[in-house]
Amino acid sequence: MISKEQEQQIIDYLILHRLPVDILLEVKDHMAEQISDIQRQENLDFDKALLKTQKLWADEFKMTGYPGFYREKIPVIVKKIVKEKYNGIIKKSLCFGMLSFAVNLTLIYLSADQEIYNDLFRLYNSLFVLSPFLFWVFNPEMRKYARQNFKYRGKLFYTSYQHNLGLYIICGNVMFQVMLRKDRYVFKFFRTEDPVALVPLMIAVLVPFILQGMIIFVLINFFEHKKSLYNMRDFLSQASE
Repeated sequence: MISKEQEQQIIDYLILHRLPVDILLEVKDHMAEQISDIQRQENLDFDKALLKTQKLWADEFKMTGYPGFYREKIPVIVKKIVKEKYNGIIKKSLCFGMLSFAVNLTLIYLSADQEIYNDLFRLYNSLFVLSPFLFWVFNPEMRKYARQNFKYRGKLFYTSYQHNLGLYIICGNVMFQVMLRKDRYVFKFFRTEDPVALVPLMIAVLVPFILQGMIIFVLINFFEHKKSLYNMRDFLSQASE
């Protein structure tokens, strides 16, 4: 049985590797179980079992890159866990993005003319700009968990999802710029016989789709971040004391 003091030793060791707190707690449970097994099977005291476990986990804490998501190097164990989580979120984002793209196409055929389509396009895409902002406004308890900060040495992210929340600022700003521009290609291509240049048309179609998918990705990260914080509430409350 691992005591509170011994558990804290495991936590302190994992903090040195700068794991996000949600991953830290997950790894901590696995290491504690492994230490207990080694103590029981090899009749070792805690310190020797901890040292042996650290050696077994050494490869998992080697630093590696994860381009596109992390600018700095991260431990291999973080990359494995994060990659699995992000792959699931990306798939969901693509599915919702395709659904959103279908809505965009529907707006084209619901519009009697170019001006009505421009208005509907702005109204629909404004939801992608406003929704994350409103979720943020109406979840004030989340604000103190938005920064890369924690009680322990160094600076840790609270969750592996938190890293992507800042993406909204970029996507929201670009989406706002897109909304300000009048469409000159999409409606004409689908609703008229007038010729349309291919490259501008592809840009006009793909840019909103990509931005909507990225904002959906941010929203899913927001809710996963919130859920993880709820699951860690006991640990975080103890750490703040």
